Amino acid sequence: MSFLIIFGAKYLYLVIVIVALWYIVRQPQELRRRMVLCALIALPLTYIIAKIGSMMYYDPRPFVVENFVPLLAHAADNGFPSDHTLFGSAIASVIFLFHRKYGALLFAVALLVGLARVGAGIHHFVDIFGSMLIAFVVTFVVFTFILPIVWKKYGAEKLSS
Repeated sequence: MSFLIIFGAKYLYLVIVIVALWYIVRQPQELRRRMVLCALIALPLTYIIAKIGSMMYYDPRPFVVENFVPLLAHAADNGFPSDHTLFGSAIASVIFLFHRKYGALLFAVALLVGLARVGAGIHHFVDIFGSMLIAFVVTFVVFTFILPIVWKKYGAEKLSS
């Protein structure tokens, strides 16, 4: 069981990356460009917002609070938010806003990553759900408000050159 938790906590997020890339590559060129543009805006912005959130909310890691050795070695720093879950959820959010079915699947995998990190003793549930919420809200705002403006201004013709 420990092996599955460690694998999920360290490597499972890569499944999200692989599935998302596979999905994006299979799309028509214009849709693919929109998705990549959305990701290029949303992912860094999600990270910045999460870092601001981590300055506003401090959640010591479970192994620090409860004084035990976690399954994965980790610094005794702020656990909020979970970077692995944040990254996976941000990618899942981009896919979800373009295709609900694949996005929901990737969100499920991101949740498994988060639960594995909780199981490994390096995050609390608030770190996981906070990461997922930040990722989805930021990506939704980018998709709804920023992407249409950028796409209209630069359009497919300008972005392809």
